[in-house]
Amino acid sequence: MKQTYTVTGMTCAACSAAVEKAVNALPEVESAAVNLLANRLTVVGSEALDEAAVIQAVERAGYGVIRPAAKGNAAAAKTDAKEAVQTEIRTLKTRLIVSSAFLLPLMYLSMGHMMGFPIPSGFHGAGNQVVFGLTQFLLLLPILYINRKFFAVGFRTLWHRSPNMDSLIAIGAAAATVYGIYALYKIGWAVGHGDAATANHFAMDIYFESAGTIFTLITVGKYLEGLSKGRTTDALGKLLDLAPKTAAVIRGGEEAVIPIEEIVVGDIILVRPGEAVPVDGTVIEGSSAVDQAVLTGESVPVEKTVGDPVYIATLNRTGAFKFRADKVGEDTTLAQIVQLVSDANGSKAPIQKLADKIAGIFVPTVIAIALVSLIVWLLLGEPFEFALSIAIAVLVISCPCALGLATPVAIMVGTGQGALNGILIKSADAAEIAHEVRTVVFDKTGTITEGRPTVRQVLPADGVSEDELWRAAVALENSSEHPFAKAILNAAAKRGISGEETGVSDFEALSGFGVKATVRGVAMAGGNARLMAAEKISLPEAVADPVRFAEAGETPLYFGANGRYLGLIACADAIKETSPKAIRSLQAMGIRTVMLTGDNRATAEAIRRQVGIDTVFAEVLPSDKEAKIRELQSETDAKGNRRKVAMVGDGINDAPALARADAGIAIGAGTDIAIESADIVLMKSELTDVVTAIQLSRAMMRTIRQNLFWAFFYNSIGIPLAAGVFFGLFGWKLTPDFAAAAMSLSSVTVVTNALRLRGFRPKWIASAPPAHEDGDESKSLSPAGEPSGAASEKESEMMMKKVLVVDGMMCAHCQGRVESVLSAIKGVKSAAVNLEAKTATVELSEAVGDDVLSAAVSDAGYPVLSIRDA
Repeated sequence: MKQTYTVTGMTCAACSAAVEKAVNALPEVESAAVNLLANRLTVVGSEALDEAAVIQAVERAGYGVIRPAAKGNAAAAKTDAKEAVQTEIRTLKTRLIVSSAFLLPLMYLSMGHMMGFPIPSGFHGAGNQVVFGLTQFLLLLPILYINRKFFAVGFRTLWHRSPNMDSLIAIGAAAATVYGIYALYKIGWAVGHGDAATANHFAMDIYFESAGTIFTLITVGKYLEGLSKGRTTDALGKLLDLAPKTAAVIRGGEEAVIPIEEIVVGDIILVRPGEAVPVDGTVIEGSSAVDQAVLTGESVPVEKTVGDPVYIATLNRTGAFKFRADKVGEDTTLAQIVQLVSDANGSKAPIQKLADKIAGIFVPTVIAIALVSLIVWLLLGEPFEFALSIAIAVLVISCPCALGLATPVAIMVGTGQGALNGILIKSADAAEIAHEVRTVVFDKTGTITEGRPTVRQVLPADGVSEDELWRAAVALENSSEHPFAKAILNAAAKRGISGEETGVSDFEALSGFGVKATVRGVAMAGGNARLMAAEKISLPEAVADPVRFAEAGETPLYFGANGRYLGLIACADAIKETSPKAIRSLQAMGIRTVMLTGDNRATAEAIRRQVGIDTVFAEVLPSDKEAKIRELQSETDAKGNRRKVAMVGDGINDAPALARADAGIAIGAGTDIAIESADIVLMKSELTDVVTAIQLSRAMMRTIRQNLFWAFFYNSIGIPLAAGVFFGLFGWKLTPDFAAAAMSLSSVTVVTNALRLRGFRPKWIASAPPAHEDGDESKSLSPAGEPSGAASEKESEMMMKKVLVVDGMMCAHCQGRVESVLSAIKGVKSAAVNLEAKTATVELSEAVGDDVLSAAVSDAGYPVLSIRDA
């Protein structure tokens, strides 16, 4: 049983540690984790878990709590989260305005004479010290009142023996205020007794301005921090905002526009050109090109016809279509993505747990250091006000905000950035582990390859035309359900050869051999060499050797009629265009690449050569894949450390291996069970996203380490400086107000550093034909009969690049739209947008005019400023 609560009043890692400790103490709770950045408590426990007990435990720890929202209500959760952030920002803004309005005259009055500013005569001079001090106190009171939350939370948590950042602020400000009141009494007594020296002494040592400055500067930091928090949650907000608010639903033959919340499973929905799909479903009428960039990042619209799935928030580009609603509400793809990202933000990376443990004992330690500093300076003979200012400075500068924010803010920004790019990181553990991966294992079919065979070469026999071979193949395969049959029929359709064949009788599918039939009285057969032998059809020596095809990763299908050999059509599972680039990029990152497949060794070796994978394990049974992962995990690197292994797969048989791997990465187009077993899901089903996911993980961990380093460095320097360690040597001493400014700056710095992740861009190594051990090129042939390497060389010779400078692009949706319209232009092989540089780079396979490129992008709503050759 899992419950999520919103906790109020938390300000630092010590707060989250106190809440976790209080809730984990409940007997029904298995684990409790707090996300400080989102103010969210996630509790996992038994069915007997009592919601009231959890709330009571949080309140006993000194914090407020809001009951969990309805499960799966993503839109409501987003609204609540956004409203909570905005409310916090508004509150902080009000506090900042009021605090500043009273602090400015307070500072002018208390410090103006030091700067040579004119001060009214009634506030200085003999006998006016009481007026001088009392006016400062009255100016401080509104600041104390508007920031009373620090006292309420700080002293409450101190009472419950779980002091936090607010406790440090409250103790420091209270000490400064109480000492100021004490000074006021001393001034009054001295004036009444004519002791001008004592009155002047205490008038100069009133700390009211320090208390006011502490609160104001802390509020400045919190306000800036709140603005940054709002930006870190933008990713989820942008995703949810992509969904339309209404839909055209057909009920009882009538069309009605209703809110998407009222759509139920089974509803028939009409989507016109330019409209977004409101829920997940299946097309039942019509066809169109649907832009899925918002979910998958694919730049090219996907053709959708009857029977194809459509997903919420994707954009209908061309024709109108009707679809049946299959998933609504919390079951839609978008809601599940948001939930996955939300869960990732709510979980904790191991490095954060370490930081939280340190923060849990940090605040009591700081209070002890402040007391020791106070006592030591008094014993050294310094005045009480000097020792007190030292203690206050220690309390204020040591607030562990930066330490508490170092990890969660980076996790939130990083996972949000991944979601916008079609990479779903399901937990903070996965985000941390992925950066340590040194071996990546790939399934072959559907992962490295497309997962569906295509025709690679056609070789008619002597005296047989290619058309005659195609027609015989179509006649035989039209009744077959085999994937190779579908590949042949699809290729024939592109040549204009129809699959509708009359006069076919006695069709027979022979498992493990092929098919036989009588076509217009002629006995025909198509299949492997064993079938040809059984039908007594002799194969030419040049094509009879199966090894030749296996080494090229192809499967030959031989065709014959009335004992006569007609020719062969070779099929192969096409390698994804991005697979070689991904493999080379991983190798450049120092990662070993491994392919794990059940295919025969010759075919597996052919794929290995074509994509450049380091190692291949062929003929591996599905049940043995998990064991092979364990074997790879037992290997060590040069330093003796165990190699972390990532598994990339898409099938049911990959699920155990995905679960066993240190980081399981599921291809988004794969099965549900594979996705459930994985730690990271790639929505685009492209292997380049494996590279992106690992690079993003490395960037996140680099940011976290930077944040933690600066947080610890700041405290290791700040605390001794505030405690006066360097006062005797260099005369360095921090005033409480300067300490408050330094503390606020540290928190803002940590959050700002994490926000740099929003500019993350993956780096890939351009793919090239891999070198082979034997020095031979791949033996696979193009459909035209040429070696595939030769075809690629010809293609690359024709390639040209142009760079467009495009204005108005703001987000991933803009990026996808520009890439989409450019990719749709005839002659454009690929288009890639760099949002940061505001450029679009297009690769051309033939000449395309600048005016054509410019017009396409401008018509999409993005002005083209210039075009140049790359």
